Amino acid sequence: MRGKIVLSAALAAVVSFGLAPGSARARGEIVTVPTTYASGTIVVKTSERRLYLMIGAGKAIRYPVGVGRAGMQWAGTTYVSGKYVSPAWSPPPDIKREDPRLPNVIPGGSPHNPMGVAAMTLAGTDYAIHGTNQPNLIGHFVSHGCIRMYNADVTDLFGRVAVGTRVVVTR
Repeated sequence: MRGKIVLSAALAAVVSFGLAPGSARARGEIVTVPTTYASGTIVVKTSERRLYLMIGAGKAIRYPVGVGRAGMQWAGTTYVSGKYVSPAWSPPPDIKREDPRLPNVIPGGSPHNPMGVAAMTLAGTDYAIHGTNQPNLIGHFVSHGCIRMYNADVTDLFGRVAVGTRVVVTR
């Protein structure tokens, strides 16, 4: 979900340790993919509502995701600019206009926080790859442009990638 991720000083230390891959029951599956993307690249195929982490030799880990609603989808190449565990979230003005009852900041760990257990911000955008506290939305066109994952899946991906990881979003 677009918005400002708020990271408290106390969480900064936690972020540097990251989350271990495989520490939760992720839904990712290893698949064969015809691609020329380098190992370690994240590829989001919006039309498929799938995220692929390329692992080399024509293989990838595929995860189901929720993506942007009609008119809120985007495509391009960027990179992971930050990694955050249990981030607080501040809704941007356009989302606040849609729902004026939203508080200015929703604390990390709150069941009402749309970021879930972890988030990876995407450079040059207002978007992130993040978990969700509404797992029924995965597999659908639901966000304002962010890539939503099951919390177990974002935990798994979080542990496998670093700041600087290339991200390619296609329609």
